[in-house]
Formats: sequence, C-alpha cells, structure tokens
Amino acid sequence: MALQMLYQWDLARAEPGQIFGSFDLRLYASDTASSQLSRQPDEAFAHARQMVAGTLARLEEIDRRIVRHADNWRVERMSAVDRNILRLAIYQFNVEADVPKIVVIDESIELAKKFGGEQSGAFVNGILDALRLDPGFEDTEEAGDTEDANDTEDAENTGNTRT
Repeated sequence: MALQMLYQWDLARAEPGQIFGSFDLRLYASDTASSQLSRQPDEAFAHARQMVAGTLARLEEIDRRIVRHADNWRVERMSAVDRNILRLAIYQFNVEADVPKIVVIDESIELAKKFGGEQSGAFVNGILDALRLDPGFEDTEEAGDTEDANDTEDAENTGNTRT
C-alpha cells in the first residue's frame, strides 16, 4: 500500500494529502488476499500514510544514501518501482527500529520481484545489503509516534516534501 502511494507521488508529484484522500482502501483490500494484510485495513492504511509521509519528509537524506550505494546510478535513472522500494526500506531502517533490517530487506526484495523488472530483486538487494553493512551507516532518526505523526500532518497539510 505504501509503495503504491509513494509510486503515485513520484510519478504525479501530487500533494500527499490528495493521494491519501484518493486511495481506494476497499479496492485495495479486495485485490489483496487477507493473509497479506497483517493489520486491519484502516490500521494498515494509517501505517502506510505514516511511512509515505515520513519518507517524503526525509527524501533528500534518503536519496543521498541510495546514491552512495548505487554505483554509477542516479536516483532519477532508476525505475520508479525500484527507487521507491529503496526509499521506503531506508525510511524503515531509520525509523522503525522494532523491525530488523534483514526483514526489511527481505520484504523489499519480494516487492521488487513482484512489481519491478527482471533484475529488480537483485538490484534492491545489492543496495540495501551494502547500506546495511556500511560501517558509516547510523540510525540517525529516533523512532517515535510523535515525530511520525508530525510527518504525516506536515505532508498532508503543507505539502512539504523537502524535494
């Protein structure tokens, strides 16, 4: 769900609040097997909004990290699916400390295989694994409901995406 929202933002550059408001949760839930939704749809939607808003609030920092580990690749030259999977994963690395990085990497690879191109899984794996193993990589953001709630509110109300 978060990937679809971030993908939509990336291609259309619509305000996050507009994307959140136009997202059809019932259609998404009907298209997704119930076993794939680990939360109730409303809770999953709130979490996806939080992830997208947080990613957009930190977009410049996240993209710099991608570039440092993507040899000879510029972010804008990557496929939209791959770059947005990477963005969400790096956001999770930094903010969702309760989710092990290896789990984030595995989930990202599965998304890349499902929605990306033939080489997307390997591409995403290579960048995220290099980032995970980088001794200079630090978790610079503190996990916290207040900060994430502020990110969501800022993205919705002001359209501040720091791009």
